[in-house]
Amino acid sequence: MKSFLNLGLLTGLLLTAAPTQAQKVLTYTVEVDPAAQDQFQVKLELPKLGKEQGIYQFAATAPGTYQVMDIGRFVRKFEAFDSKGKPLEVKHVNINQWQLLKPEKTHEIRYTIAKTWNAPFPEHQVYRMCGSQLDASHALLNGQCLFGYPQGWQSKPLRVKLNYPAGWKVGTPLTLDAEGYYTAKDYDRIVDSPILLGRLTEATTKLGDAEVALYCYSQTDQIQAQPLLQNMQQMLNAAQKFLVELPVKRYTFLYDFEDRDAGAWEHSYSSEYAARESPLTPEKAASITSTAAHEFFHVVTPLNIHSEIIEHFNFVQPTGSEHLWLYEGTTEWASDLMQLRGGLLSLDSYLKELSSKVAYDHQYADTTYSLSKLGLNSFSDEGQRQYGNIYQRGAVTAALLDIRLLELSGGKRGLREVVLELAKKYGPNKPISEKNFFQDFTQMTYPEIGDFFKRYIQGAEPLPLAEYFAKIGIQYTPVLHTGQQIGSLGTSFKATEQGIVFTDVSRELQACGVAEGDQPVAYQGTAIRPDNLRATLDQIKASKPGQEFDLTIRHQGAEKKVHCRLLGREDVKRYNFAVLPNATPAQLALRQVWMTNL
Repeated sequence: MKSFLNLGLLTGLLLTAAPTQAQKVLTYTVEVDPAAQDQFQVKLELPKLGKEQGIYQFAATAPGTYQVMDIGRFVRKFEAFDSKGKPLEVKHVNINQWQLLKPEKTHEIRYTIAKTWNAPFPEHQVYRMCGSQLDASHALLNGQCLFGYPQGWQSKPLRVKLNYPAGWKVGTPLTLDAEGYYTAKDYDRIVDSPILLGRLTEATTKLGDAEVALYCYSQTDQIQAQPLLQNMQQMLNAAQKFLVELPVKRYTFLYDFEDRDAGAWEHSYSSEYAARESPLTPEKAASITSTAAHEFFHVVTPLNIHSEIIEHFNFVQPTGSEHLWLYEGTTEWASDLMQLRGGLLSLDSYLKELSSKVAYDHQYADTTYSLSKLGLNSFSDEGQRQYGNIYQRGAVTAALLDIRLLELSGGKRGLREVVLELAKKYGPNKPISEKNFFQDFTQMTYPEIGDFFKRYIQGAEPLPLAEYFAKIGIQYTPVLHTGQQIGSLGTSFKATEQGIVFTDVSRELQACGVAEGDQPVAYQGTAIRPDNLRATLDQIKASKPGQEFDLTIRHQGAEKKVHCRLLGREDVKRYNFAVLPNATPAQLALRQVWMTNL
């Protein structure tokens, strides 16, 4: 028999105050058993229900995911019982709702719910970092993937008891009460508080008065928490300087390193990451740090700046926000700029990152799709096809807004300063107006900013990249001919739902056996992944035309190797940003301000 650690009260006799507390809150017990065939057993002890609580609701989505989840799909067994343990009739009324036919008599609900990782659903697959995982050595728990709530009780306080194998460690922003329960003021908070548990390593550091904790699961122990946090320390210091003062007293990073890169998910007091396990090289550490910088900045947006849609989140019906550009685009802009200002990125590296974002906007997205429309339609299939651009065009647009604000204020107040003012004005408990935010922002700043919003966020006019960056002595050139010859595969790449594919394949590469729509697997024996594609292309460009190479591709579902020679082509730089060598004193002065925390 497996040994389990019970984090709840194990005695049958409760303290005098305990029944009173239990009657007021939703009390969940979760069995985290690796032997349970990838399923969790959940028990919910209920306060007295009324007829209006006759529907038990599972989440259709969750804040910050911008995707349909339909967690009811993962429920395998749903039962209700009265105070004597007698079964009560229930009815499955739709994908995410079960009806309690006798709610007034319902004392307890029990259900089995499957993990979301590797689920056999062809549509609306739950992002890994937003889902649930269970195996022999660890588990990842996200609140919306395990818990539901009686209709109308989204704001009811709750507590959670976890039963899990002895020896496992728990990482979470939640804290235990005196009785060993993880507590949350409402359903929104439990969804906002992921839990990673298992064979974890742990590290902590301090940022001013705030504690930062990092918990790491590494499938074969290639990555440990302490060196990972050490690599992030400079970024965290830069973030603290950028923000002046952290708006939280404790922040938790949760890392799950396994077999693939999946992404990250921000929360108010934490963030979680599902990434491919590999040695912690300087390149990998830099990539992890860059992603963490984005998620960490979410302590500002949406924790301290968010609309009513986030404040009173609709778990039943996915609802898009027009201000997704603020939550994600501005956050991505800030994560890059604070690294530039903190010395983690050189100006040249920052400009290359900016160039890649503009390239994504032009090559992979619909440039007629406004940022406002993208936010409002983010949950739809159409919006999901454009969703990645919120991090690309969204960040570039925020960079332009920053320059415009600095120009209008005479270098005294950029987007950073306005964001910090907004965070103080609103904070975690006062939402911005979904309808009037553009107007409110304009009144806080300058009339010209209202025109900026109408043209480049609410509208989809071409971004004035050359005009705005010239203000800080940086030249933008859409197409720059260098006259130099570089190595080339003889193909372009395109991001699709299936992954990266070859497009515009040259005759020479076709003769080697590569067809339109094939997928790259490896170049010269090194695997090609989204996170190293740019480095692979840089390696190819640095090679001499005519050099032989081996390429592994996936053709019609099967892998095959081809042998070919690199072609030569002119090095044409697209969407190029470069420092003007003859910048005027006014341009240099504004650039200096732009690169400085005011």
